Amino acid sequence: MTHTRTRLAEVIRRARLHKGLSWARIAEAIGKDRVWTVAALLGQHPLSSADAATVAALLDLGDDAVTILQMVPYRGSDPSVSADPTIHRFHEALSVYGPAIKELITEEFGDGIMSAINFRMSVERRPDPQGDRVIVIFDGKFLDYRWNHTEQEVLP
Repeated sequence: MTHTRTRLAEVIRRARLHKGLSWARIAEAIGKDRVWTVAALLGQHPLSSADAATVAALLDLGDDAVTILQMVPYRGSDPSVSADPTIHRFHEALSVYGPAIKELITEEFGDGIMSAINFRMSVERRPDPQGDRVIVIFDGKFLDYRWNHTEQEVLP
């Protein structure tokens, strides 16, 4: 299944370029966030049947693509993807700054995590005289760790 999604992602990338469509235009066509749309079309989120049909029509994809786009994926990247320099730099940044981010989240919110499910993300460009800057914002709901004792005595 992962290989099918990977192949479809490559077909989508080529079709988008062939059609001269931006990711933003595709996201607009289905009424979804740009970052979420790209992640979905690269195989990380399922699309509704209507959204899958819209994308397929926009990119001249077949019925198989519509079906694959609706399937709930196995999320995460193929290990070979982390060799890409951009993705590698994100791994590097989180390796260096991850512990500091965790400490600051704990100090500000308490014991918990930032959700990557109840989540938004944006990618922006900011002009700078020394070279344009990439601005990436992760916006996730805080989820506190809590113990909910739910075991109850089982009566015969």
